[in-house]
Amino acid sequence: MYIILLKEEEIDYILFKESDVKGNDRYYSESSPKIIDTSAIIDGRIFEVYKNNFIDGILIVPRFVLEELQNIADSDRELKRKKGRLGLEILKKLQNDLGDNIVILDKEVNSQEVDHKLVYLAKELNADLISSDYNLNQLAELQGIKVININRLANALKPVLLPGEKKKVEIIKKGKEQGQGIAYLKDGTMIVVEGGQNHIGEKINVVISSFFQKNSGRMYFANLSSENI
Repeated sequence: MYIILLKEEEIDYILFKESDVKGNDRYYSESSPKIIDTSAIIDGRIFEVYKNNFIDGILIVPRFVLEELQNIADSDRELKRKKGRLGLEILKKLQNDLGDNIVILDKEVNSQEVDHKLVYLAKELNADLISSDYNLNQLAELQGIKVININRLANALKPVLLPGEKKKVEIIKKGKEQGQGIAYLKDGTMIVVEGGQNHIGEKINVVISSFFQKNSGRMYFANLSSENI
């Protein structure tokens, strides 16, 4: 009993460390904690988004997400390995800058699928989920979990080109339809240019005719400006 009393804090930590997020009011004092998945860590933009107060609350990185990130960093495929190592660097940067606002959570969940583990944990901790994974987003939202998707945020903040507006673009490749050319804005937004196929490799002026909004982002349609005809 004497030893137990002396070691009370250590024993308490060992027994209850897996539920310290759920039972600690500090994690819920401002807003719900945010569980971050592998895709959002590798994406990297979460650092600036959190740092600039677009997201608040404690960031939770489950141990199984950290293990998945490590497995990616150890991959035999060079591109995959680079992504994994980048993710580990970003996670280290988050730890250095956020301090107590980021938690590595040791919690075992009885499921083979990482997506199901994340959903289960988010429900148990009453936490939001930060992810760029489309399938995980769908799975979580179907079960009533709030998902913060950095891609959606980025798309929402992109400036809108209005019909009739002129833009100078470089035609990169031909489009799906006859005569079409494809160009991209600096942020990666696609512009389908009617009559642009004959100008591949050239920088030309186009006039925006319409745009189409979809889950993955915005796509513009344009015609050649009279200056190029």
